[in-house]
Amino acid sequence: MIAHRNLGLVAASATLLAAAPLSAIFEHWTWLVQAVIAVAAVAAAAALARLGRTPLWVQVLAMVGGLTLALTWLFPSGGELLAVLPTPATFGHFAELLGNSVEDMRSHGVKVPDTDPLLFVTVLGIGGVAVLVDMLCVGLRRPALAGLPMLAIYSVPVAVYVDSVPPVPFAIGAAGFLWLLVTDNVDRVRRFGRRFTGDGRDVDVWESSPLAAAGRRLAVVGLALAVLVPLAVPGMTAGLMTTLNSGAGSGIGPGFGGSPGRVDLFAALSGQLNQSQVTDLVTVTTTEKEPFYLRFGVADDLRTDGFRVRGPNGRRVTGELPDPSRRSLPGVERTRQRATVQVSRELNMPLLPVYAEPVGFAELGNNWFYDPNLQVVFSNRENSRGKEYSFDYVRSSYSPQALRRAQPLPADLPLRRQQTVTPDVPEVRALVADLVRGARTEYDKVRAIYDYFSEDNGFSYRLSTEQGTSGEAILDFLETKVGYCQQYAAALAWMVRDAGIPARVAFGFTNGSRRSDDTLTLTNRNLHAWTEVYFDQIGWVPFDATPAYGVPGSTRSAWAPDVDAPEESTPQNGTSDTPDETDPSAEAEQGPNQFEEGEDPGALAGSDTPAEQRSRWPWLVAASVLALLVLLAVPALRRLALRRRRGRPAPAVRAVDAPDADPSATGQPVAVVVTDPDRARADAHAAWDELIDTLVDYRVGVDRTETPRATAERLAREPLATQTDAASAARLLGQAEERARYARDPLTGEPLPAALRTVRGALAERAGRRTRLMATVLPPSVLYRWRTAIADTSSRLVASGGQVRRRLLRFSPRRLIASRAGR
Repeated sequence: MIAHRNLGLVAASATLLAAAPLSAIFEHWTWLVQAVIAVAAVAAAAALARLGRTPLWVQVLAMVGGLTLALTWLFPSGGELLAVLPTPATFGHFAELLGNSVEDMRSHGVKVPDTDPLLFVTVLGIGGVAVLVDMLCVGLRRPALAGLPMLAIYSVPVAVYVDSVPPVPFAIGAAGFLWLLVTDNVDRVRRFGRRFTGDGRDVDVWESSPLAAAGRRLAVVGLALAVLVPLAVPGMTAGLMTTLNSGAGSGIGPGFGGSPGRVDLFAALSGQLNQSQVTDLVTVTTTEKEPFYLRFGVADDLRTDGFRVRGPNGRRVTGELPDPSRRSLPGVERTRQRATVQVSRELNMPLLPVYAEPVGFAELGNNWFYDPNLQVVFSNRENSRGKEYSFDYVRSSYSPQALRRAQPLPADLPLRRQQTVTPDVPEVRALVADLVRGARTEYDKVRAIYDYFSEDNGFSYRLSTEQGTSGEAILDFLETKVGYCQQYAAALAWMVRDAGIPARVAFGFTNGSRRSDDTLTLTNRNLHAWTEVYFDQIGWVPFDATPAYGVPGSTRSAWAPDVDAPEESTPQNGTSDTPDETDPSAEAEQGPNQFEEGEDPGALAGSDTPAEQRSRWPWLVAASVLALLVLLAVPALRRLALRRRRGRPAPAVRAVDAPDADPSATGQPVAVVVTDPDRARADAHAAWDELIDTLVDYRVGVDRTETPRATAERLAREPLATQTDAASAARLLGQAEERARYARDPLTGEPLPAALRTVRGALAERAGRRTRLMATVLPPSVLYRWRTAIADTSSRLVASGGQVRRRLLRFSPRRLIASRAGR
């Protein structure tokens, strides 16, 4: 037992050492502290289970139970008993953490912060590996196989790390595995005593045999090859997820790291705008005289705490990209332009600044990808620092008439369902409803909200925002009406979504100072955020609600003019704001929705999240209650099925034609009545089994050692003494079972089902109300039969496990190698 205890402690320690490579993923060491607690709980549960000399499967259940208690204490839901005993709410919380972990994996890049979903998945995985390692090392004494689950931990940073995994954590994990192997071998030597060579010379415990020395040499060579070969082969030093989701950026300008992953673009933007030092970040040369904003990021996942960035997913920029100029719409002008961008070494992020709707890139390799839905260029393995590249893009401009002709998107379209979800803030929805009242088209609704952010309504631009008292950031901004681009962009996108129109926040640069006619220099003061709104058949259209006087290089358009400009600078109602009622082309464009799903890549963005989150708890509670009722009805239904099957015996007496009779003598067919002994015995046994189950259901004692006659007489004397018919029925059932067991000819022709009903009715009258209820709802006979079956199955499993273990113990690779070497 001491050796097992020591080996179990080493197994737990080796598991923690094998988890060392995870330090390359997390920013902090919270995961290690929680993993130590979980692994300690698993090791303690295993040690307690072994003190009772329990079988292996009980030890595994104990370890799983210890891991569950540790997870309950580390990640509570608030409904636990005594802080460690899980409840159904605890497991529901665990399921929620697992679901959220998928989103965090998509949103974050290494190194990741300490979020509860990621910590839960990590601790759960390490704890599960600890259970497997303990079972293989201590239970089955196969420590070499324990390397497989330990290797599974190491595969996680290899799969997600964008650079080469640090070698030191790998060495620590390998040392833990070797420690486990050495401890097991020393324990085996000590159990078998001193070794000898066969030539009369004793061998010290620590002296290795030639076979063991060769094995160690092979292990060292194999480990060296496993480390050196990936370093020598090009392309094997980077992570495997080169084409999967990356984060949305990790830094803008000085002071922000360059490791790819998720970043709060709002916080990065705020930090750069508040810097006193002006830093050149991008130089762009374009064929367009008045370009719009150069963009690099998008936030379109609206939560209660604001907009968040989703990980992009797309195709390589070296392939064919969508070309929106191939589609022509009235009132939409698309021109093809070309730009060359040179990024300074101060801009370090896994995103590239590009103009909207790029159609072709040069000087970029296979490590860069383009997401046509988010319209961003990203990479898992490179960053923007010092990059220089050229690309072709399509510049789109829209007339207000064209935007007014856009029809509402279908309600079941994934884009609309995902991009119109908003938190429940009644004050904002009431304001939006008031602003869009009377607006006939989608564009009119957007313009009504857009025009609200004007100086006439009290809005002003300031880098230092004011704190509100509502507890909601958007309400604070709408109350104080003071902020800069991120507040204006997020508030406009939120309110447009509340109007049922898809919207998101885009990040990039405004137009900077000109070095020449076609070259612009963009600094950290040109960093900006604005809103993009989706219109049917047209795509994402930019709207910048930030006051133009506060944004250097701000650009305004005919469809989104400067609301604070003088009256004469705004388009006249008769020319641009109102569609020409006499224009036949405009009238022809009005009509049913012309959205064709799949035509525009932006229409495929989003998920199946409903526009309004409806509460699922009533349905879950109803389903749980229904499932519980069905589960409780299973024993009663099983008992009823048995009773019906036993109460429908096949006829044991039947008439057949007499083979030797002459029908002509009497003029009538001659039949002979014959009995079926096997059928009669089966009916008697079924009736007796039903009687025994009835006695168990009504709490009447059953003695399995009694003969059927003795049992029938005992029933007739005690519980059925006052009911003559029931006593006679019991004696008849006893006689039928006795004849079926011992007589050559069984009892035939007796109404055994009727006798059973008589006895059951008499026992029901004698029993109390609670006994009758339990006999109907939860029949003890069925429960007893199930308990017996479970016990028998468990015994068979234990016996089979013992046989498998003995066979595994007989298998020795050393003996197999020695036998082959002897040949």
